[in-house]
Amino acid sequence: MPNKSSELKAKDLTPRIDFKKLNISSSKDAEPCCSVIGQERAVKAIRLGLKIHSRGYNIFVTGLTGTGRSTTIKQLLEELDHFKPDLQDVCYVNNFQSPDSPIALIFKAGEGRVFKRDVEYMIASLRKSIPKVFMSQDYKAKRSAIASDFGDRQKKFINDFEKKMSDEGFVMVQLQVGLGVHNELQPLVDNEPVSVGKLEQLVKEGKFAAQKLEEIEQKLERLKREMSVVEIESKKLAMKMEEALEKLDQSIISPLIIDKIDVLKKKFPDKKVVGYLDQAAATLLGELDRFREATPRRGEEEAPPFRKREPFEEFTINLILDNSETQKTPVIVEHSPSYRNLFGSTERVVDRYGYWRTDFSRIRAGSLLKASGGFLVLHAMDLFTEVGVWQPLKRALMTGLLEIGSFDPFYMMAGSGLKPEPLPIKLKVVLIGERRIYNALLELEEDFKKIFKIKAEFDSQMKMDDTALRQYVSFVRKITEEDSLPAFDNSALEAIAAQGSRLAGRKDRISTRFTNIADLIREAALVAGEAKHKMVKAGDVIQAIRQGQERVNLIEDRIQEMYDNDLLLISTTGKAVGQINGLSVFDTGEYAFGRPTRLTVSVSVGRAGVINIEREAELSGPIHNKGVLVLSGYLRGKFAKSKPLVMSASICFEQSYSGVDGDSASSTEIYAILSALAGLPIDQGIAVTGSVNQLGLIQPIGGVNEKIEGFFAVCKAKGLTGKQGVVIPVQNVADLHLKDEVVQAVEKGKFHIYPATTIDEGIQILTGKPAGKDLPKGGFTAGSVFDLVDKALDKMAKEFKESEQRGNDNNKKAAKKKAPEPPKKRKPKRK
Repeated sequence: MPNKSSELKAKDLTPRIDFKKLNISSSKDAEPCCSVIGQERAVKAIRLGLKIHSRGYNIFVTGLTGTGRSTTIKQLLEELDHFKPDLQDVCYVNNFQSPDSPIALIFKAGEGRVFKRDVEYMIASLRKSIPKVFMSQDYKAKRSAIASDFGDRQKKFINDFEKKMSDEGFVMVQLQVGLGVHNELQPLVDNEPVSVGKLEQLVKEGKFAAQKLEEIEQKLERLKREMSVVEIESKKLAMKMEEALEKLDQSIISPLIIDKIDVLKKKFPDKKVVGYLDQAAATLLGELDRFREATPRRGEEEAPPFRKREPFEEFTINLILDNSETQKTPVIVEHSPSYRNLFGSTERVVDRYGYWRTDFSRIRAGSLLKASGGFLVLHAMDLFTEVGVWQPLKRALMTGLLEIGSFDPFYMMAGSGLKPEPLPIKLKVVLIGERRIYNALLELEEDFKKIFKIKAEFDSQMKMDDTALRQYVSFVRKITEEDSLPAFDNSALEAIAAQGSRLAGRKDRISTRFTNIADLIREAALVAGEAKHKMVKAGDVIQAIRQGQERVNLIEDRIQEMYDNDLLLISTTGKAVGQINGLSVFDTGEYAFGRPTRLTVSVSVGRAGVINIEREAELSGPIHNKGVLVLSGYLRGKFAKSKPLVMSASICFEQSYSGVDGDSASSTEIYAILSALAGLPIDQGIAVTGSVNQLGLIQPIGGVNEKIEGFFAVCKAKGLTGKQGVVIPVQNVADLHLKDEVVQAVEKGKFHIYPATTIDEGIQILTGKPAGKDLPKGGFTAGSVFDLVDKALDKMAKEFKESEQRGNDNNKKAAKKKAPEPPKKRKPKRK
């Protein structure tokens, strides 16, 4: 029979939570919490990272979902709620010398908007004033005088040539050639112009003198040369006239442009801004004809995107970052960190010819630039699911330079040659992610620690003391006020804290996964409302927990039905040799539950040792394989110190087809092997869990509550006898937080929980026999479990030796029978 003295009492199975000693009768007795709970270590690390402004001190926040990572970051960043004097505005402007490389102009916060306004006002003013100058009578008179002077000079050239041409007997004839008109010199014959070709034909017919034709051709060649000179001189005069008109325009318009540019230079003395203004002035002075173009009337423009470009579009200012109204530290939380959202983009339109087009005016800022001077919060999982984002982000953080639009994975077929000037950025990135992502980056990305020097790890639990319990009540008060929920009475608060302790996995700890706790608060309030309770009670909380489990435990119910219908074979009564109930945990990702599994052992004489059938079938994980090797070491150390271990023992998890891993069944496997060797039956009403080392010491395992409750559910369904129970590692007693029905069953003596420290203790609970002690001269206490096992192994060794000897003898006999007889010697024949 099991040792009753070691059995746990009902009071050992749940944590002791009493809000009465804290003078708290309901959630109304506490103030709503406004600070981070239970994350002092993480908060300290984050604050350190926020204070250090050197490059590379970005922060990676790790921890389980629901521990308040995002909320904590938000609260800590709100503490930095003050004006930053070093915020900047950023403008992109046209590079008149190289339009594919837009220029970045950086201003103090607020100056960018002023610069944009002043430049646009200057252009608008010039577009009004310069055309007025061109339309003035004075300007027209001066322009007319220049045109008249050059016209007279050109006319004289032409008149002189025409007189000479007439004196020589030639005339200029206009001929139609295709769709154009061609001027041709032709001689006059009988006062009629005649082509040289026709005269040549007349010479052949004898109707015109050849000598006279020759004279005409000589004169014609000379006149053509002179006409070429006249044309050249006329073009020169035309060019000089254009230069004179340009000089006139420059002399009149240049002061208008230069004066306005100088005003802007004085207002914005930055060297780079001055350089841009000089480029703009030179372009305006070099293209004054654009001011002569009439402004299109309303309705004449084509609809986008097939629109005409504005004549002064290249002088617009693209203010992509405007901090003129920013009074707080920029905090950007980017939930969709695509390349375009993070780094910015250059928008594209299709022009009238069907080509993609873009320019400096279509550059758009991304979150990295918007957060410059402040903080950018990203979620690692979102970041690494986006294409082509990590490497550019790493480069930007290492160099402090942001490149906009240099790459866009979704515009590979519509790329442009636009390469905006990189922008200096200074910000701190807070990356929130799971520990596995952090570890992967740490291992695979050599530059990771250079750019994320601060790690802030959020704990999923905290010590459960009076302070923690008061903080829990404050949190309940906060949620009830925010969501307009009823208050929680003393019993409900205790139930909430108890669930927090169960989530933490230890009786002296309590969970900091406040997202889960907040959900439970809301769901319990709903249950209370449906029950017409004015305050939420413990029963409402328990019902909410039960309903939450019912939403996700369909698999658990189906497996329980298989036990009920004997599709999964398990015994909860009686005794059996070499058979024991092990305990395992099924984890669906959102819900974990425990269930018993029948484990059997078959032993025989041999040298195979312990055979792990799961491994042979490739269903065993590496940790389970290690556990089997450990138990083999235990058996050798216990029973084969002075003799060989001549045994073959196969271990099998019956009806297990999906794989086994973990070492929590290694003690269970030892008990089954000892039972099979000693021939001692094991109580089938007692299930076992626990890891073991080679010295026979029981080690703690995970999921102890789920395992106990899982076996209890099967026992309850098959009928509680008062003798059923579970053997657990003694270290897991501190983890116990069992359901009320299990606690009540233990209290009534219908179910039992036994802590075990060693294999010796466990085997006695299971068989009712003492394990036995080592005797000085060898062997174990007579009649003990170990004594029976040792004798069984001695017998196996003897049988193996005899079998081996018989085998050797048989081999010798067989070899003798098969050996050929030596050849007989022949007698020599007499001659």
